[in-house]
Order: sequence, then C-alpha cells, then structure tokens
Amino acid sequence: MSPGAFAYLGGMVLACAALAISRRNPVHSVLWVLVMFFHLAAIYLLLGAEFLAAVQVIIYAGAILVLFLFAIMVLNIRQEEMGPRFSGGWPLALALVLALAVMLLGAWGSLRLPEAGPFGPELLAQKGGHTKALGEVLYTTYLLPFELASLVLLVAIIGAIVLAKKRLK
Repeated sequence: MSPGAFAYLGGMVLACAALAISRRNPVHSVLWVLVMFFHLAAIYLLLGAEFLAAVQVIIYAGAILVLFLFAIMVLNIRQEEMGPRFSGGWPLALALVLALAVMLLGAWGSLRLPEAGPFGPELLAQKGGHTKALGEVLYTTYLLPFELASLVLLVAIIGAIVLAKKRLK
C-alpha cells in the first residue's frame, strides 16, 4: 500500500465530507457525498478488501444516494434554503471539534495494531480471497444471525408496504 495514495484518498474523503456539510444546495451536498464514497471505495481497494469496495459502490453510491436524492426532491427544500446558513451554535461546535481532535491526537501515540486475526494472509491464500473467505464464514459460522437479519428486513419491507397502502386509501 502506497502511503502517498492513502494520504491523498484520506484527505479527499475528509475534504469531500467537509464540502458535503458546508454546501447550501442539498443536491450539491449529495454529489460531494458521492465523490466521498468513491474515494472511500478506493481506500478499501488499497487495503485489499475488494468485496467491501464493491459493496461501497453498489450499495452506498448506488442505492443510498438515490434514496437521498429522492428524499430531497420530494421535500420542499427551497424554503429552508433561504434561511440562515449556520446557526448561532457554531462556536461551540468548533470548540467541540477541536477538543475531539486534541483527544484523538493524544490517543494516537498509544495506538497498537492487533495481530493478524482470523482473516490473516495465510487463511486468505488458503481460502482463495477475501470474498470467498467472507462467504464461507457468513454461510457457515454466522448462518443463523444472517437468516434472522434477512427475516427482520423482510418484516420491515412488508410493514412499509402495508403502511404505504393504508395512506393511499
């Protein structure tokens, strides 16, 4: 992994996040979030997590941002856009951000990376890659939680459909 590429991508993620929260037009904010998601996917690629990079692009850059844009288009944003840009609480927010930055820099010295866990290079070479190893663990060791999560999502989808049909009548 190239430190220069990682520094560029990390800096761009931070810059795009700052631009996303500071833009006055909500559509522009969503577009900056899109750029941030692509840079984050590139970080995953640098770290060798191809599956996470694909999920980042497909789920977040594809589905979630379409949902954001849909919500922005449905809401009447023009009235809120005319209001004041920042509220009066920004000095307190800036002080909290600076305090958090000082705490993070103080904790940086005691940071120790853990030893290679169950997804170490030896296992990945043996299994045939990240995606195959993740699939094997997901569908063997964690099959029951995976199925329960899918049932919860199915119930949520059915509930949303039932609620939407009641509002149409």
